[in-house]
Amino acid sequence: MPRLQPSLLSRPRTCLFPPLPCRRTFFDSQTGRATQQLNVQKLHSKRRDYEQHRTAFLAAGAAAGIISFVYTGWKLKQTLDANKLRADSVPGETFKVEAGEKRKVVLIDELGREIVPTGDAVVPAFPRTLAVKMDGGQEDGRDGGLVVGADGVDFTLVGLGMRTVTFLGFRVYLVGFYVATQDVARLQKYLISKINPLATTLIPSEKEALRKALLDATEGEETWDAVLREAGCRTAFRVMPVRDTDFHHLRDGFVRAVQTRSQRDSAFHDDEFGLAMERFRAMFNRGKMAKTQELLLIRGAEGRLSVLHGDGGLDGGGRAVVGVVEDERLSRLLWLNYLAGKQVASEAARRNIIEGVMEFVARPVGSVAAQVV
Repeated sequence: MPRLQPSLLSRPRTCLFPPLPCRRTFFDSQTGRATQQLNVQKLHSKRRDYEQHRTAFLAAGAAAGIISFVYTGWKLKQTLDANKLRADSVPGETFKVEAGEKRKVVLIDELGREIVPTGDAVVPAFPRTLAVKMDGGQEDGRDGGLVVGADGVDFTLVGLGMRTVTFLGFRVYLVGFYVATQDVARLQKYLISKINPLATTLIPSEKEALRKALLDATEGEETWDAVLREAGCRTAFRVMPVRDTDFHHLRDGFVRAVQTRSQRDSAFHDDEFGLAMERFRAMFNRGKMAKTQELLLIRGAEGRLSVLHGDGGLDGGGRAVVGVVEDERLSRLLWLNYLAGKQVASEAARRNIIEGVMEFVARPVGSVAAQVV
């Protein structure tokens, strides 16, 4: 018989399966505690109140939505009725093609005034000519040769367009570029001589070369900068808001444009130009400017800037002087913001102005002013 080892007898026996935890069973007397406190009637009452409140809120939201839709539709109809044009209203195109050439669309309204359509319902037309009262300093001593109407110097429309902002294209204002009727010949001669110094008018191929030069960001800016400095043409921009705005908003846009261009050249960093900017800012310290009112920016032959504000009527009544800035550099930079460069205030206006210039240079020098008169 084998001998038992003491070490084997003293070693405790290990259990292969641990004991299971104690669990409640279905027949346990404590399982009824979770259901003893339930109140079915109370739960049903809460559920009913919730459904009633939910139904009330949904009904109120639906009613508010219907009312808002009806009100919005009613206001939209009022706006459309207020801006509704007659069946024989002005067309939306500013230029039309005649005999292979683009010509500005000019209509006669019921009062016999020449108007140019804009394609906008708020400001449907711009006057083809503006008669502006100007003092002797602004006329630069050319009183005897001025082409004047009953109210002052006549300006002829070159082109116009809409200024929009943001990628959504929110419309801000319409802007039209005018040249003093007497000075159209100066503009014609200067631009024609750029392409052909010996010509008095441009043929189609030369017109295309001029158009390409004016559309180019660098060459176009150089050309217009030289025109403004050397040609001595009196010009004007007519700004017409298509939504209610204020003078401060317009001023901020003008000032940003001038500052952006002035930073490129150290010639604009002197104290005199800084004082001109301060005076320009100060003249716009005014209140609201309602839509369809007129802001007229006039640049004299020597570059003097005059700002006028009017009621926006086609007859040009009710204009008052807002302010004057003598430094020609400010008006030149402001003009370039619309005429040339990589970024302009209104690309539509710039292209429309170029088409108006093409219409001028296609005619003999001096014939445009004679036709307007």
